[in-house]
Amino acid sequence: MFILKRNTPRWLIFLLDTFICLFAFAVSYLVRFEFAPPAIEIELARAFLPYFLIIRISSFFIGKTYTGIIRFTSSQDTFRIFKVITLGTVVISILNFSNYILADKTFLIPFSIVVLEYLITLFSMIVLRIGVKLLYMELKKPENVNKRVIIFGAGESGLITKQAIDRDPRSKIEVIAFIDDNPGKQGKTLDGKSIHSREKLSDLIAQNNVDEVILAIPNLEVKQKSLFINEALRYGVHLSNIPPISQWTGGQLSARQIREIRIEELLGRESIMLESRHVVNQINDKIILVTGAAGSIGSELVRQLLRYNPRKVIVLDQAETPVFLLEKELLNLGFGGKFEVVLGDVCNTDRMRRMMHHFQPQIVYHAAAYKHVPLMEENPSVAILTNVHGTRVMADLSEEFGIETFVFISTDKAVNPTNVMGATKRAAEIYIQSKDKESKTAFVTTRFGNVLGSNGSVIPTFQQQIRNGGPITVTHPEVTRYFMTIPEASRLVLEAGAMSSGGEIFAFDMGESIKISDLAKNMIRLSGLEVDRDIEIVYTGLRPGEKLFEEVLNDAEVSMPTHHAKILRAKVREYEFEEVNGKIHQLISLFDTQNNIEMVRILKQLVPEYISSNSDYTQLDSTS
Repeated sequence: MFILKRNTPRWLIFLLDTFICLFAFAVSYLVRFEFAPPAIEIELARAFLPYFLIIRISSFFIGKTYTGIIRFTSSQDTFRIFKVITLGTVVISILNFSNYILADKTFLIPFSIVVLEYLITLFSMIVLRIGVKLLYMELKKPENVNKRVIIFGAGESGLITKQAIDRDPRSKIEVIAFIDDNPGKQGKTLDGKSIHSREKLSDLIAQNNVDEVILAIPNLEVKQKSLFINEALRYGVHLSNIPPISQWTGGQLSARQIREIRIEELLGRESIMLESRHVVNQINDKIILVTGAAGSIGSELVRQLLRYNPRKVIVLDQAETPVFLLEKELLNLGFGGKFEVVLGDVCNTDRMRRMMHHFQPQIVYHAAAYKHVPLMEENPSVAILTNVHGTRVMADLSEEFGIETFVFISTDKAVNPTNVMGATKRAAEIYIQSKDKESKTAFVTTRFGNVLGSNGSVIPTFQQQIRNGGPITVTHPEVTRYFMTIPEASRLVLEAGAMSSGGEIFAFDMGESIKISDLAKNMIRLSGLEVDRDIEIVYTGLRPGEKLFEEVLNDAEVSMPTHHAKILRAKVREYEFEEVNGKIHQLISLFDTQNNIEMVRILKQLVPEYISSNSDYTQLDSTS
């Protein structure tokens, strides 16, 4: 076993292959002449043997058949041996024909010997390698295995996955079986392991103490993948995934590249991709300003913008540490000289004016906002100041400095808002849409749902609660939310800015909403734990201002298609700028009083569809 753990020296493999050729050459003569070759044939064989060895040895050097690790022989190694031996035999045949044509009309050796030697050499070299591999795998099992896995997908990727596991001596993994939905493969074997239907998964897991299921179909349809993941999670096993082929190291899969399933893969829909050519045309050689640039969406916007060759990106935020970390990241990515960092608050009109005057940006992406519903419900004056006044400051300055496009990043919570945060975002939507009528700047709004992995969002919160041993807190068993990934949300913002002519509110078709309790259960199972045994789910009740279901359009809005199937244009009620501006001025003028009740009352007048679920505000008359 110790010998099998070590890599066989190349010189030893080379000698073994040479010996196999000599053995095949001798056996060919014995078989051809029924173990009694005539003396003349023996003389001819002796005369040809040096040429034979030179040809075979030269082909070994050219094809490097001795460089592979025998115990990890793959189909590629086998094909290499086939090519090398075939090449040598072709050269021997050419030499044999040349002697017949150019010399004395005789063959150096009978062609039957050439064919026999070819078959025996090819067979012996392959069998030697496969034999060593099988012996190694057999001896490896009882001593090293500490994880048993099933591979979902009995195609080429499934085979490559198994071979990657077998090839890594540190993986300590044993592949038990394959699962495949193709009836033509079921009941057969692949690389010595049986192929079963999906219906056999639970039995295989129970009978073999399986620890993990590896998905090895890179192009599996997302809905099918999500269904299989949800099914497998019920059996209490870990789930892993192979990366896309483009990410394989040197075109070869490594066992260490097999990674855990990410929660994004449970969305049950295809990742939304957008038209980059529109963005390229808009961003190239432009000066871009991103407010709230250190946040989850803002920072991803900055990363994506820098790939479109802008002249410069202005990174604006008031959060010192996140800005510092983003700056370090961008420098490490090689973007030095392509961005400038500005610390500042969008509510500070004088500083924002000086910043705009100095940098002269041409496009603004306004992501700066307060977003946490419960906090804003307790601090409505601050929510109004940043989300409404801060947006008004940046919009007014954008008009003043002749900005081409102003893209406002809103939320689905602005639709039929039931909380202060959503109402402030809707008020900001109303302001910039009404301003678009009066301005040469194109003002556009984007709405999207919850962003997976964003700061303070449900995914990091659940992950931390699982690390702490639970419980996971969910507000209500039936609460649902729309989700998208941070890159998807950022691409929407860029695409919306590029396709806008001004005044639009764009929303995503985000597929089906996801029940938060199901998300929590899946995250527990993905961690290899059991719901309510290892981690408990506790329902705490809806918080003030929180909805049971989110929407991307309100009852009075009509959606219209755009050039992209996943982007909708909301046809919303339009407001006159003077009316809106007056209300917002009245709203902001109350900030110094800190009279939350009065500020929410004015906010309700500005956003008539705002019906608060917070008992502190439900008695306010939205029409007064």
